[in-house]
Amino acid sequence: MTVKPGKLKLGTRGSPLALRQAEIVCAELARVQPDLEIETVIIKTSGDWTPAQGERPLDARGGGKALFAKELQEALLEDRIDAAVHSMKDMDSSPPPGLAITCMLPREDVRDAVILRAGSPSAASLDDLPQGAKIGTCSLRRQGMLLAVRPDLNVVPIRGNVGTRIEKMEGQKLAGILLAKAGLNRLKMAKKADFMLPFDVMLPAAGQGAIGIETKENSADIIAIFSQIKHEKTFFEVECERAALAALGGGCHTPVGSYAVLENNNLWLRMKLASPDGTKIYIEEGRSAASDGRALGAEIGTKLREKAPKELIY
Repeated sequence: MTVKPGKLKLGTRGSPLALRQAEIVCAELARVQPDLEIETVIIKTSGDWTPAQGERPLDARGGGKALFAKELQEALLEDRIDAAVHSMKDMDSSPPPGLAITCMLPREDVRDAVILRAGSPSAASLDDLPQGAKIGTCSLRRQGMLLAVRPDLNVVPIRGNVGTRIEKMEGQKLAGILLAKAGLNRLKMAKKADFMLPFDVMLPAAGQGAIGIETKENSADIIAIFSQIKHEKTFFEVECERAALAALGGGCHTPVGSYAVLENNNLWLRMKLASPDGTKIYIEEGRSAASDGRALGAEIGTKLREKAPKELIY
């Protein structure tokens, strides 16, 4: 299907990774519709890190993960842009009324990576890190799951884009930092990863590795354009993960991983909730047909909510 050529305004955050992801979207659109004129509109969001914020995690009461999308969504609703590019792991489990995630691109590597500081002892796994090593991350999910297997490690809060975090690791002489492998791959920095964390140790965040496109629900012409590059497998997997997160009812401070895999039209979903100190771990998993992915997510998220202490879900 070819949609009538025209001009498309594509909104994005201004970080190096966000701009790279917008470039990927533009390249995919150019492949299927070369006559389409695309204008990239950079919008600063409330979630963008500034030095004045220090290393404080995003405040759930102030909007949490939604702060990465708030201004982009406002621009969509006000018709200043036609579509917004998002990292799906930074999105709330449901968009505001009138908006929808209508497209996702093929998913990148979903795993979390460890980058070691130059000059620190070499390591090929968590087992090789020295006792009490300082590891930087601002994610409570990563913190809790890390401490569950290495309670001796010293987790240090650290925020900012990929380059900023690497600079902070060097400046603060941390042993290493945790980052999503997907971002490193897209920024052509994959070689900086010293080793990957296996899924039995670190379950990824819902939507990790996926680029999503948000549009108005009633923008049929815009949705039709993006339908040409929509990756159905990624869409089914991430929708299942997000349904589980919505059923759990947690916010940006809930230390939970949600990971779905679609194979032969069947979905497998696992959720893992960890206390921030790593002393308590709660796991639920299940399977369903791909067409029942949202129901599977709701079922697993509900089971985990009923099993886990309420103080972990906030």
